[in-house]
Amino acid sequence: MRRQLTAQQREVLWLRAQGLSGPQIARHLSLAVSTIDYRERCIVHALDAANITNAVHLATAEGLIGRYADCGDRAAYLRHWRRGEIACPACKAANARRQAERRAATQPPPVTRELTP
Repeated sequence: MRRQLTAQQREVLWLRAQGLSGPQIARHLSLAVSTIDYRERCIVHALDAANITNAVHLATAEGLIGRYADCGDRAAYLRHWRRGEIACPACKAANARRQAERRAATQPPPVTRELTP
């Protein structure tokens, strides 16, 4: 089972998918190149990928990164919806998680009965 990527990891992965190099990503995010290298190593490990290029391919295929930098959260799903676009898999998954959380929050707690001896 693969773990979820953090927002920072998704952002680095999305920028890498756009064709930016490590130093370009560092400059864009105002971070050190070593920080970007560390995040990329974490991404590769999390996705069980051979390298960052393979991680980009896997993340795109699995819908972890989408068309926009912030794809994968509820706000991006709503943006797709308002524009009449087909939502990417990452945004659909975020919307499904949100709906599940709302359903869980509105359900009454289960009734437990204590047994008396």
